[in-house]
Amino acid sequence: MDRQTLAAYDKDAAAFAKDWHEQPPPTDLHDIVKRYFIPGGITADIGCGSGREVAWLNKNGFPAKGFDASEGLLAEARARYRLLDFVQAELPDLSGIVPNTYQNVLCETVIMHLDHAQIAPSVRRVLDIVRPGGVLYLSWRVTDGQDQRDQHERLYAAFEPMLVLEELKATTTLLDEEPVSASSGKRIHRVVVRKAG
Repeated sequence: MDRQTLAAYDKDAAAFAKDWHEQPPPTDLHDIVKRYFIPGGITADIGCGSGREVAWLNKNGFPAKGFDASEGLLAEARARYRLLDFVQAELPDLSGIVPNTYQNVLCETVIMHLDHAQIAPSVRRVLDIVRPGGVLYLSWRVTDGQDQRDQHERLYAAFEPMLVLEELKATTTLLDEEPVSASSGKRIHRVVVRKAG
């Protein structure tokens, strides 16, 4: 993960968590998960942040574990949801996660924080942890033109969707769209695919 982005999340984890938990619920994301994820299937949230979606997944029939690169955000998640499981893991390696483990994988607005050279390997690795026949939801915030950094120095990489889609060509595409997020109000690109098997 981009080191400045990770440092920003670690430094201001409480403020980021407060902001995310005060945003409107991501009802569009929830509707997609209910439509495409395998009910009751073990689920990973890669880039879980302060745990909001891990809690929702567990409450709605998708037994989930959260993974994030930021120890600061994981501390926020553990404080909010003491009975849920949160583990440190960083893209593209996701050390400690065995291939073909999860029936559902959620990776919501994470890969835009990666250096360009790490995006394709990260997509391959996220797909790698999905079981054959399982489902992957992957999204990123769309940045036009050149890479940008916000006031916190978080990286928002500008890249063409084909950089991601090329890594998913062996899957079955269930959804591919570029809406405005109901929660953040930002334009995102999201895909849902089923792994062969």
